[in-house]
Amino acid sequence: MFFAVFAIALYGVVIKPNIVKKVIALSILGDTANTIIIFLGYRTIAKPLPPIFPERTFSRDVLEMLLSRTVDPTPHVLVITAIVINMAVIALLAFLAIQVYRLYGTLDFRKVIKMRGW
Repeated sequence: MFFAVFAIALYGVVIKPNIVKKVIALSILGDTANTIIIFLGYRTIAKPLPPIFPERTFSRDVLEMLLSRTVDPTPHVLVITAIVINMAVIALLAFLAIQVYRLYGTLDFRKVIKMRGW
């Protein structure tokens, strides 16, 4: 299901000529990629634990238990970072879309290219 949403968002970024639709599709694309990364980091064990040492002693048994039952925090940290970066990119693109509309009076990318003479 996530790959279908990913493909639809990619279609919106590549095919749609409207800049606002491209920005919305890019936002959906980033959110879908983040969701896929979170699901890749999920562990299917009975009772997953947070990666926190329960005791101050670092015996072999405690370390083996932690390695076998704890959730890997790396995907979650990467997703939090990606969310912040995605938000900044979307804000920048929204600002650029406003400026394009002020200058050219349209949000259609094809019309802007024709007006620029490219």
